[in-house]
Amino acid sequence: MDLFEYQGKRFFADYGMPISPGEIAFTVDEAVAAAERLGTPVMVKAQVHTGGRGKAGGVKFAATIDDVREHAGNILGLDISGHVVGRVWIEQASDIADEYYASFTLDRSAKKHLGMLSVEGGVEIEAVAEENPDAIAKIWVDPVDGLDESTTREWVAAAGLPAAAVEGAVDILLKLYESYVDGDADLVEINPLILTDDGRVHVLDAKVTLDGNSVFRHESYAEFDGTQTRDERETAAHAKGLQYVGLDGSVGVIANGAGLAMSTVDVVNQVGGNAANFLDIGGGANADVMAGALEVINNDPAVRSIFINIFGGITRGDEVANGIVEAIGRVDIGSPIVIRLDGTNADEGRAILDAHLSESLQMAPTMLDAARMAVALADAGEGVEA
Repeated sequence: MDLFEYQGKRFFADYGMPISPGEIAFTVDEAVAAAERLGTPVMVKAQVHTGGRGKAGGVKFAATIDDVREHAGNILGLDISGHVVGRVWIEQASDIADEYYASFTLDRSAKKHLGMLSVEGGVEIEAVAEENPDAIAKIWVDPVDGLDESTTREWVAAAGLPAAAVEGAVDILLKLYESYVDGDADLVEINPLILTDDGRVHVLDAKVTLDGNSVFRHESYAEFDGTQTRDERETAAHAKGLQYVGLDGSVGVIANGAGLAMSTVDVVNQVGGNAANFLDIGGGANADVMAGALEVINNDPAVRSIFINIFGGITRGDEVANGIVEAIGRVDIGSPIVIRLDGTNADEGRAILDAHLSESLQMAPTMLDAARMAVALADAGEGVEA
Protein backbone atom coordinates (compact mmCIF):
# COMPACT_ATOMS: atom_id res chain seq x y z
CA MET A 1 0.00 0.00 0.00
CA ASP A 2 1.42 3.34 -1.10
CA LEU A 3 0.62 6.22 1.23
CA PHE A 4 0.01 9.80 0.23
CA GLU A 5 2.63 12.21 1.55
CA TYR A 6 0.36 13.50 4.32
CA GLN A 7 -0.41 9.93 5.43
CA GLY A 8 3.29 9.10 5.42
CA LYS A 9 4.06 12.14 7.55
CA ARG A 10 1.42 11.21 10.08
CA PHE A 11 2.83 7.69 10.06
CA PHE A 12 6.29 9.10 10.81
CA ALA A 13 4.90 11.42 13.49
CA ASP A 14 3.47 8.38 15.29
CA TYR A 15 7.07 7.27 15.79
CA GLY A 16 8.19 10.64 17.11
CA MET A 17 9.70 12.16 13.98
CA PRO A 18 9.29 15.94 13.59
CA ILE A 19 6.99 17.05 10.76
CA SER A 20 5.59 20.45 9.81
CA PRO A 21 2.03 21.36 10.84
CA GLY A 22 -0.37 20.84 7.97
CA GLU A 23 -3.92 20.00 6.90
CA ILE A 24 -5.44 18.04 4.04
CA ALA A 25 -7.90 19.82 1.72
CA PHE A 26 -10.21 18.51 -1.01
CA THR A 27 -11.46 21.87 -2.31
CA VAL A 28 -10.07 25.34 -2.83
CA ASP A 29 -12.17 26.70 0.03
CA GLU A 30 -10.83 24.00 2.36
CA ALA A 31 -7.28 24.84 1.29
CA VAL A 32 -7.82 28.53 2.02
CA ALA A 33 -9.37 27.78 5.41
CA ALA A 34 -6.44 25.49 6.29
CA ALA A 35 -3.93 28.18 5.35
CA GLU A 36 -5.78 30.74 7.47
CA ARG A 37 -5.56 28.42 10.47
CA LEU A 38 -1.90 27.54 9.87
CA GLY A 39 -0.77 31.03 8.93
CA THR A 40 1.09 31.97 5.77
CA PRO A 41 3.50 31.34 4.15
CA VAL A 42 2.54 27.75 3.32
CA MET A 43 3.25 25.09 0.73
CA VAL A 44 0.42 23.78 -1.44
CA LYS A 45 1.30 20.19 -2.35
CA ALA A 46 -0.55 17.79 -4.66
CA GLN A 47 -1.25 14.40 -3.10
CA VAL A 48 -0.80 11.63 -5.67
CA HIS A 49 0.76 8.18 -5.69
CA THR A 50 3.53 9.14 -8.10
CA GLY A 51 6.69 11.20 -8.24
CA GLY A 52 7.54 14.28 -10.25
CA ARG A 53 4.98 16.53 -8.56
CA GLY A 54 7.23 19.57 -8.49
CA LYS A 55 8.17 19.35 -12.16
CA ALA A 56 4.48 18.98 -13.07
CA GLY A 57 3.49 22.11 -11.14
CA GLY A 58 2.01 20.18 -8.23
CA VAL A 59 4.05 21.83 -5.45
CA LYS A 60 3.81 25.60 -4.95
CA PHE A 61 4.93 28.16 -2.38
CA ALA A 62 2.13 30.45 -1.23
CA ALA A 63 3.13 33.67 0.51
CA THR A 64 -0.45 34.92 0.86
CA ILE A 65 -3.99 33.58 1.10
CA ASP A 66 -4.60 34.77 -2.47
CA ASP A 67 -1.64 32.64 -3.55
CA VAL A 68 -3.15 29.65 -1.77
CA ARG A 69 -6.45 30.14 -3.58
CA GLU A 70 -4.71 30.42 -6.95
CA HIS A 71 -2.37 27.46 -6.48
CA ALA A 72 -5.01 25.17 -5.00
CA GLY A 73 -7.31 26.00 -7.92
CA ASN A 74 -4.57 25.13 -10.41
CA ILE A 75 -3.39 21.95 -8.67
CA LEU A 76 -6.74 20.33 -7.83
CA GLY A 77 -7.74 18.40 -10.94
CA LEU A 78 -4.21 18.51 -12.37
CA ASP A 79 -3.10 15.33 -14.16
CA ILE A 80 0.32 14.21 -12.95
CA SER A 81 1.56 11.13 -14.84
CA GLY A 82 -1.97 9.84 -15.19
CA HIS A 83 -2.92 10.59 -11.58
CA VAL A 84 -5.57 13.28 -11.20
CA VAL A 85 -5.08 15.38 -8.06
CA GLY A 86 -8.08 15.15 -5.74
CA ARG A 87 -6.53 16.51 -2.56
CA VAL A 88 -3.78 18.92 -1.52
CA TRP A 89 -1.66 19.14 1.60
CA ILE A 90 -1.38 22.63 3.04
CA GLU A 91 1.77 22.83 5.16
CA GLN A 92 3.61 25.57 7.00
CA ALA A 93 6.62 26.60 4.93
CA SER A 94 10.07 25.77 6.28
CA ASP A 95 13.35 27.68 6.08
CA ILE A 96 15.86 25.24 4.58
CA ALA A 97 19.59 25.41 5.20
CA ASP A 98 20.46 21.98 3.83
CA GLU A 99 18.74 18.93 2.30
CA TYR A 100 19.50 15.20 2.72
CA TYR A 101 18.05 11.86 1.65
CA ALA A 102 17.28 8.88 3.91
CA SER A 103 15.49 5.57 3.39
CA PHE A 104 15.12 1.95 4.41
CA THR A 105 13.97 -0.92 2.24
CA LEU A 106 14.65 -4.64 1.90
CA ASP A 107 17.67 -5.96 0.03
CA ARG A 108 16.32 -9.39 -0.88
CA SER A 109 19.60 -10.67 -2.28
CA ALA A 110 21.43 -9.86 0.97
CA LYS A 111 18.44 -10.90 3.13
CA LYS A 112 18.96 -7.73 5.12
CA HIS A 113 17.41 -4.29 5.45
CA LEU A 114 19.15 -1.66 3.35
CA GLY A 115 19.58 1.88 4.63
CA MET A 116 20.61 4.71 2.29
CA LEU A 117 21.70 8.17 3.36
CA SER A 118 22.99 11.02 1.23
CA VAL A 119 23.87 14.69 1.54
CA GLU A 120 22.33 15.14 -1.91
CA GLY A 121 18.69 15.36 -0.93
CA GLY A 122 15.80 16.98 -2.72
CA VAL A 123 16.53 15.23 -6.03
CA GLU A 124 15.68 11.78 -7.36
CA ILE A 125 17.92 9.23 -5.66
CA GLU A 126 18.14 7.28 -8.92
CA ALA A 127 19.89 10.23 -10.53
CA VAL A 128 22.31 10.51 -7.60
CA ALA A 129 23.05 6.77 -7.79
CA GLU A 130 23.81 7.08 -11.49
CA GLU A 131 25.75 10.32 -11.54
CA ASN A 132 27.48 10.27 -8.14
CA PRO A 133 27.11 6.88 -6.42
CA ASP A 134 29.77 7.76 -3.83
CA ALA A 135 27.35 10.37 -2.45
CA ILE A 136 25.14 7.57 -1.06
CA ALA A 137 26.21 5.90 2.18
CA LYS A 138 24.66 2.45 2.55
CA ILE A 139 24.30 0.12 5.49
CA TRP A 140 22.88 -3.38 5.68
CA VAL A 141 21.03 -4.21 8.88
CA ASP A 142 20.52 -7.77 10.02
CA PRO A 143 16.85 -7.99 11.13
CA VAL A 144 17.89 -10.10 14.12
CA ASP A 145 20.41 -7.55 15.38
CA GLY A 146 18.54 -4.38 14.48
CA LEU A 147 20.05 -0.90 14.27
CA ASP A 148 21.84 0.68 17.23
CA GLU A 149 22.95 4.24 17.91
CA SER A 150 26.66 3.53 17.43
CA THR A 151 26.12 2.07 13.95
CA THR A 152 23.82 4.95 13.06
CA ARG A 153 26.46 7.52 14.06
CA GLU A 154 29.04 5.75 11.90
CA TRP A 155 26.56 5.77 9.01
CA VAL A 156 25.88 9.51 9.40
CA ALA A 157 29.62 10.19 9.47
CA ALA A 158 30.14 8.08 6.33
CA ALA A 159 27.46 10.12 4.55
CA GLY A 160 29.27 13.34 5.41
CA LEU A 161 26.42 15.18 7.12
CA PRO A 162 27.61 18.44 8.77
CA ALA A 163 28.13 18.55 12.52
CA ALA A 164 25.02 20.70 13.00
CA ALA A 165 22.85 17.92 11.61
CA VAL A 166 24.40 14.87 13.30
CA GLU A 167 22.36 14.63 16.50
CA GLY A 168 19.04 15.31 14.82
CA ALA A 169 19.80 12.93 11.96
CA VAL A 170 20.81 10.09 14.29
CA ASP A 171 17.59 10.50 16.26
CA ILE A 172 15.40 10.53 13.15
CA LEU A 173 17.20 7.63 11.47
CA LEU A 174 16.72 5.40 14.51
CA LYS A 175 13.03 6.28 14.55
CA LEU A 176 12.81 5.79 10.78
CA TYR A 177 14.17 2.26 11.16
CA GLU A 178 11.72 1.60 13.99
CA SER A 179 8.82 2.75 11.82
CA TYR A 180 10.04 0.56 8.96
CA VAL A 181 10.20 -2.61 11.05
CA ASP A 182 7.37 -2.05 13.52
CA GLY A 183 5.10 -0.63 10.83
CA ASP A 184 5.63 -3.58 8.45
CA ALA A 185 6.83 -1.28 5.67
CA ASP A 186 8.38 -2.21 2.34
CA LEU A 187 9.85 1.27 1.98
CA VAL A 188 10.24 4.36 4.16
CA GLU A 189 11.85 7.37 2.50
CA ILE A 190 12.47 10.97 3.50
CA ASN A 191 13.46 13.23 0.62
CA PRO A 192 14.32 15.77 1.65
CA LEU A 193 15.32 15.42 5.26
CA ILE A 194 16.23 19.02 6.03
CA LEU A 195 18.38 21.09 8.33
CA THR A 196 16.52 24.31 9.12
CA ASP A 197 18.08 27.74 9.51
CA ASP A 198 17.71 27.45 13.28
CA GLY A 199 19.55 24.08 13.40
CA ARG A 200 16.69 21.54 13.54
CA VAL A 201 16.64 18.35 11.50
CA HIS A 202 13.16 17.89 10.12
CA VAL A 203 11.07 15.62 7.87
CA LEU A 204 9.95 17.66 4.85
CA ASP A 205 8.59 14.88 2.63
CA ALA A 206 7.51 11.29 3.15
CA LYS A 207 7.23 8.28 0.90
CA VAL A 208 5.91 5.14 2.59
CA THR A 209 4.91 1.78 1.17
CA LEU A 210 3.33 -0.66 3.63
CA ASP A 211 3.00 -4.42 3.31
CA GLY A 212 -0.70 -4.98 2.64
CA ASN A 213 -0.45 -8.47 4.12
CA SER A 214 0.19 -6.92 7.54
CA VAL A 215 -3.22 -5.25 7.83
CA PHE A 216 -4.37 -7.81 10.39
CA ARG A 217 -1.72 -6.43 12.76
CA HIS A 218 -2.62 -2.78 12.20
CA GLU A 219 -6.29 -1.83 12.43
CA SER A 220 -5.51 1.74 11.38
CA TYR A 221 -4.24 0.57 7.98
CA ALA A 222 -7.83 0.14 6.80
CA GLU A 223 -7.80 3.92 6.20
CA PHE A 224 -4.77 3.57 3.92
CA ASP A 225 -6.34 0.71 1.97
CA GLY A 226 -9.33 2.90 1.26
CA THR A 227 -7.20 5.57 -0.44
CA GLN A 228 -5.21 3.30 -2.76
CA THR A 229 -5.13 4.26 -6.42
CA ARG A 230 -6.71 1.44 -8.41
CA ASP A 231 -8.24 1.27 -11.86
CA GLU A 232 -11.67 -0.31 -12.37
CA ARG A 233 -10.19 -3.77 -12.89
CA GLU A 234 -8.10 -3.58 -9.75
CA THR A 235 -11.01 -2.25 -7.73
CA ALA A 236 -13.20 -5.18 -8.82
CA ALA A 237 -10.44 -7.70 -8.10
CA HIS A 238 -9.74 -6.17 -4.69
CA ALA A 239 -13.42 -6.47 -3.78
CA LYS A 240 -13.20 -10.19 -4.55
CA GLY A 241 -10.04 -10.62 -2.48
CA LEU A 242 -7.86 -11.33 -5.52
CA GLN A 243 -4.20 -10.35 -5.86
CA TYR A 244 -4.39 -8.42 -9.12
CA VAL A 245 -2.31 -5.84 -10.96
CA GLY A 246 -3.56 -4.41 -14.23
CA LEU A 247 -1.16 -4.33 -17.19
CA ASP A 248 -1.58 -3.13 -20.77
CA GLY A 249 -1.54 -6.32 -22.86
CA SER A 250 -4.17 -8.57 -24.41
CA VAL A 251 -3.52 -11.95 -22.73
CA GLY A 252 -5.38 -12.33 -19.45
CA VAL A 253 -3.37 -14.31 -16.88
CA ILE A 254 -4.64 -16.46 -14.01
CA ALA A 255 -2.18 -18.48 -11.93
CA ASN A 256 -2.05 -20.00 -8.45
CA GLY A 257 0.84 -18.44 -6.58
CA ALA A 258 2.63 -15.11 -6.96
CA GLY A 259 5.82 -16.67 -8.30
CA LEU A 260 3.96 -18.67 -10.94
CA ALA A 261 1.87 -15.64 -11.89
CA MET A 262 5.01 -13.55 -12.43
CA SER A 263 6.61 -16.36 -14.43
CA THR A 264 3.46 -16.62 -16.54
CA VAL A 265 3.56 -12.90 -17.34
CA ASP A 266 7.23 -13.32 -18.28
CA VAL A 267 6.69 -16.32 -20.55
CA VAL A 268 3.84 -14.55 -22.34
CA ASN A 269 6.28 -11.72 -23.09
CA GLN A 270 8.96 -14.26 -24.03
CA VAL A 271 6.83 -15.71 -26.84
CA GLY A 272 5.96 -12.31 -28.25
CA GLY A 273 2.79 -11.39 -26.40
CA ASN A 274 1.81 -8.97 -23.66
CA ALA A 275 -0.03 -9.84 -20.47
CA ALA A 276 -3.15 -7.87 -19.60
CA ASN A 277 -2.67 -8.47 -15.91
CA PHE A 278 -1.01 -10.27 -13.04
CA LEU A 279 -3.60 -12.32 -11.14
CA ASP A 280 -2.72 -14.71 -8.32
CA ILE A 281 -5.65 -16.77 -7.04
CA GLY A 282 -3.50 -18.20 -4.25
CA GLY A 283 -3.59 -21.78 -3.06
CA GLY A 284 -7.28 -22.25 -3.70
CA ALA A 285 -8.70 -22.69 -7.19
CA ASN A 286 -12.28 -23.64 -6.40
CA ALA A 287 -15.24 -22.58 -8.51
CA ASP A 288 -15.95 -19.38 -6.53
CA VAL A 289 -12.37 -18.14 -6.74
CA MET A 290 -11.99 -19.11 -10.40
CA ALA A 291 -15.32 -17.54 -11.33
CA GLY A 292 -14.30 -14.30 -9.63
CA ALA A 293 -10.97 -14.28 -11.46
CA LEU A 294 -12.58 -14.98 -14.83
CA GLU A 295 -15.19 -12.31 -14.24
CA VAL A 296 -12.55 -9.66 -13.52
CA ILE A 297 -10.48 -10.58 -16.57
CA ASN A 298 -13.53 -10.98 -18.80
CA ASN A 299 -14.58 -7.41 -17.99
CA ASP A 300 -11.30 -6.03 -19.35
CA PRO A 301 -12.07 -4.96 -22.95
CA ALA A 302 -8.39 -5.30 -23.94
CA VAL A 303 -8.31 -9.06 -23.20
CA ARG A 304 -8.49 -11.25 -26.31
CA SER A 305 -7.40 -14.56 -24.77
CA ILE A 306 -7.10 -15.99 -21.25
CA PHE A 307 -4.22 -18.16 -20.03
CA ILE A 308 -4.99 -20.22 -16.91
CA ASN A 309 -1.73 -21.62 -15.56
CA ILE A 310 -2.14 -23.97 -12.58
CA PHE A 311 0.46 -26.07 -10.81
CA GLY A 312 -1.08 -28.25 -8.14
CA GLY A 313 0.97 -28.65 -4.99
CA ILE A 314 -1.34 -28.86 -2.02
CA THR A 315 -4.11 -27.98 -4.45
CA ARG A 316 -5.25 -31.07 -6.37
CA GLY A 317 -5.57 -30.99 -10.14
CA ASP A 318 -8.97 -32.69 -10.23
CA GLU A 319 -10.39 -30.10 -7.81
CA VAL A 320 -8.96 -27.30 -9.95
CA ALA A 321 -10.43 -28.80 -13.11
CA ASN A 322 -13.88 -29.11 -11.52
CA GLY A 323 -13.58 -25.51 -10.34
CA ILE A 324 -12.67 -24.29 -13.83
CA VAL A 325 -15.55 -26.19 -15.46
CA GLU A 326 -18.08 -24.88 -12.95
CA ALA A 327 -16.72 -21.32 -13.16
CA ILE A 328 -16.93 -21.30 -16.96
CA GLY A 329 -20.56 -22.31 -16.63
CA ARG A 330 -21.20 -19.29 -14.38
CA VAL A 331 -19.38 -16.60 -16.36
CA ASP A 332 -20.21 -15.64 -19.93
CA ILE A 333 -16.65 -15.65 -21.27
CA GLY A 334 -15.89 -13.43 -24.24
CA SER A 335 -12.37 -14.70 -25.04
CA PRO A 336 -10.87 -18.15 -25.74
CA ILE A 337 -9.22 -19.85 -22.77
CA VAL A 338 -5.99 -21.86 -22.76
CA ILE A 339 -5.28 -24.07 -19.74
CA ARG A 340 -2.05 -25.59 -18.54
CA LEU A 341 -2.57 -27.93 -15.60
CA ASP A 342 0.28 -29.79 -13.89
CA GLY A 343 1.25 -31.15 -10.48
CA THR A 344 -0.77 -33.19 -8.00
CA ASN A 345 -3.56 -35.22 -9.66
CA ALA A 346 -2.87 -33.44 -12.96
CA ASP A 347 -3.85 -36.49 -15.06
CA GLU A 348 -7.21 -36.70 -13.33
CA GLY A 349 -7.70 -32.98 -13.83
CA ARG A 350 -6.85 -33.12 -17.53
CA ALA A 351 -9.29 -35.99 -17.99
CA ILE A 352 -12.07 -33.85 -16.51
CA LEU A 353 -11.19 -30.93 -18.79
CA ASP A 354 -10.92 -33.13 -21.90
CA ALA A 355 -14.67 -33.57 -21.98
CA HIS A 356 -15.17 -29.79 -22.21
CA LEU A 357 -12.50 -28.81 -24.73
CA SER A 358 -13.51 -26.77 -27.77
CA GLU A 359 -12.28 -23.84 -29.84
CA SER A 360 -13.01 -21.61 -26.90
CA LEU A 361 -11.49 -23.88 -24.24
CA GLN A 362 -8.13 -25.41 -25.10
CA MET A 363 -5.39 -27.16 -23.18
CA ALA A 364 -1.61 -27.38 -23.64
CA PRO A 365 0.91 -29.76 -22.01
CA THR A 366 3.50 -27.17 -20.99
CA MET A 367 3.58 -23.55 -19.86
CA LEU A 368 5.52 -22.52 -22.97
CA ASP A 369 3.11 -24.28 -25.32
CA ALA A 370 0.12 -22.75 -23.54
CA ALA A 371 1.67 -19.28 -23.70
CA ARG A 372 2.27 -19.60 -27.44
CA MET A 373 -1.29 -20.76 -27.97
CA ALA A 374 -2.74 -17.93 -25.86
CA VAL A 375 -0.65 -15.30 -27.67
CA ALA A 376 -1.66 -16.68 -31.08
CA LEU A 377 -5.33 -16.53 -30.12
CA ALA A 378 -4.94 -12.98 -28.82
CA ASP A 379 -3.18 -11.94 -32.02
CA ALA A 380 -5.96 -13.49 -34.09
CA GLY A 381 -8.39 -11.36 -32.13
CA GLU A 382 -11.16 -13.92 -32.20
CA GLY A 383 -13.28 -13.52 -29.07
CA VAL A 384 -15.11 -16.84 -29.15
CA GLU A 385 -17.74 -17.33 -26.47
CA ALA A 386 -17.39 -20.39 -24.27
